[in-house]
Amino acid sequence: MVTHAEPVPVRERAYEFLKSSILSGRFNPGERLTEEHLAKELGISRTPIREALHKLESEGLIKPLATRGFIASQDSKDEIEESFEIRAVLEGYALRVICGRITDTVCETLEETVAKAEEALRRACLDEVFQWNTRFHDTLHELITDKRRLYHQMVTMRQYVLRYRKNTLQYPDAGARTVDGHRKILLALRLRDPDLCERVMREHIQQSKADALQSLFQDSKEVI
Repeated sequence: MVTHAEPVPVRERAYEFLKSSILSGRFNPGERLTEEHLAKELGISRTPIREALHKLESEGLIKPLATRGFIASQDSKDEIEESFEIRAVLEGYALRVICGRITDTVCETLEETVAKAEEALRRACLDEVFQWNTRFHDTLHELITDKRRLYHQMVTMRQYVLRYRKNTLQYPDAGARTVDGHRKILLALRLRDPDLCERVMREHIQQSKADALQSLFQDSKEVI
């Protein structure tokens, strides 16, 4: 018997499109978003757009204007820091779970990914470094897709920080620290030590946070 997947409701498609557009930087911070324009762009009615915009407002991704419409939010330093802190907790716990599931085959895949990131770093191909580092985390996350609540929350927080993280990795020193962090994570996984896994992952995300804040607020005296 052939089964057919349920079609995704229009309001959900609108919400996912708008959220992805904001997190990917397609909509710049401060850019005005209106129901009329977005409905025309997506070829749908204004009602699902309105519902999606209000949902995004509740998540803090957009802010209402005094007149009509919304603007894409610009996160403050505190909000960016908070996102990294949440991600550190989620990713740390996730790696503890992954530690009990990891196989030698997956470790070899991770080893190859880190090696390719190192090679790209030597060639100063920083976009490639970002791609391989993203692949590293993707490989880990694929091991816990059955933990649906954890997986969903982790992926969401990762989306929040990656829009800042990509710019950070344009600096060779930050890219090198990231690759080194992945080496430590891989070692902890090979040792099958859950406490070490959680600690090194949290330290890795904390270093990412420091690099991101330094990059984004380098002219601010608040960041050292």
